[in-house]
Amino acid sequence: MENLNALRVFAKVAETRSFTDAAKHLGLTSSAVSKAITRLEQELGLRLLHRTTRSVGLTNDGASFFERCQQILVDVEDAENALNRSRAAPHGRLRVHMPVGFGRRVIVPALSGFIERYPDLVLDAELSDRMVDLAYEGIDVAVQIGELADARLIARRLCNLRFVACASPDYLARHGEPLSPEELDRHHCLAYVLMHTGRYREWQFVKDGRTFGKTVSGRLNLNNAESLLETATAGLGIAMISNFIAADALRDGRLRAILTDYVALGPQVSAVYLPSKNLSPKVRAFVDFLTDLISSNPHWDEAGGGLPYRR
Repeated sequence: MENLNALRVFAKVAETRSFTDAAKHLGLTSSAVSKAITRLEQELGLRLLHRTTRSVGLTNDGASFFERCQQILVDVEDAENALNRSRAAPHGRLRVHMPVGFGRRVIVPALSGFIERYPDLVLDAELSDRMVDLAYEGIDVAVQIGELADARLIARRLCNLRFVACASPDYLARHGEPLSPEELDRHHCLAYVLMHTGRYREWQFVKDGRTFGKTVSGRLNLNNAESLLETATAGLGIAMISNFIAADALRDGRLRAILTDYVALGPQVSAVYLPSKNLSPKVRAFVDFLTDLISSNPHWDEAGGGLPYRR
């Protein structure tokens, strides 16, 4: 078949059951419509229409072909609309959610460039560590750390975090430096409290290619990573902190990384959004922004815990 115009002409004739009415809708002459149908029938080797001086009807083959034509034309229109939407500049209101620590340290400092690039976009960002329901709450994009709670969501992997065990030079001078995870039992450890379970987050280590977890706690345990950073720099104990949070303190010497031979790969960070036949320009723009930001982020380059992993 040479082009889709013949399908459009046939579909309109089948809908109106009239060459004259079809010609009016298409902006053609009745003669042009008739010739297009004749050429289509010749190309297919089938008679599609019954023609009389008073009416036009579908043959059995024509009825079957018309049903297929309708679906083809709908698919073509959807594809054209999708291309048009992908070319459209992001605009409107974009609602995003991100964890407090990762949002404050990594994403928010870079948002000025995103806002300047898309002046027709209004960004509403919530920073919290609560679980969110994207569909129910009308959130366009969320940044999530760890496994996805909702398998229906589409996830774009941004990186894997590393956690770094660290302590202040003052603490290590007073208490010594542990050389293995087993020696942590003799130290003051600052644990992260999982408030919804009342348990403490395991510290992950690697030895001889095997990853294992160790649960630690001490006299002071917190449910906020920034507070763990503050207490560790104050010399109150050893903490296991995400490298993006600890990076500045490690770089300027307020903290020192320990047990670096045992560092394990941390949880995955993802940009998640609801499945859609055609991703909106504003969602695509923000997800691409996050991908570019994380892949080239220099903030962690010299952190004692290493870079976030993208493999």
